[in-house]
Amino acid sequence: MSHIGKQPIPLSEEVTVKISGRAVTVQGPKGNLSYTYQEGISVAKQDNELVVTRASDEKRHRALHGLTRVLLANMVKGVSEGFSKQLDLVGIGYTVEQKGPNVLLSLGFSCMIYFQAPPGIELEVINRNTSVVVKGIDRQLVGQVAAKIRSLRKPEPYKGKGVRYHDEIVRRKAGKTVSAKASTL
Repeated sequence: MSHIGKQPIPLSEEVTVKISGRAVTVQGPKGNLSYTYQEGISVAKQDNELVVTRASDEKRHRALHGLTRVLLANMVKGVSEGFSKQLDLVGIGYTVEQKGPNVLLSLGFSCMIYFQAPPGIELEVINRNTSVVVKGIDRQLVGQVAAKIRSLRKPEPYKGKGVRYHDEIVRRKAGKTVSAKASTL
């Protein structure tokens, strides 16, 4: 058995789960999400928990067992608590400005970047216009939007300027040094 897959998913009182066929719908105070799991995997609601089991010990079923359990656990957490990622803008003149549900990024280019939030994602500017928080109920979508914003200006290793995750550590490189011979020429 998979160590992750055999763990039951606890459900709180505010979360309701409906299983119809191979489709699972999770509804909570923040919204609702749905997922259709693969053949060979079964999901059952026992007491106040979700239990994921697999049909056989095939390699494909073993791989899907833990994956399905983690995806369902993320859905339950997303509709009850939600997910968020914080991005910091490091560099002189790098700012972010709130424009309704969207943001306007100044990242050292000749023009500013207007970033539109996809449906289900909320962008919030904090910390004197140098940080943006991406919030939502779908963990995959939150991570994807945060990665898209980071890709607009990745942190560079020499000065450390760019957009980085709040807990990201940027490995710095030493710059080129000029030798004494070359400078006297």
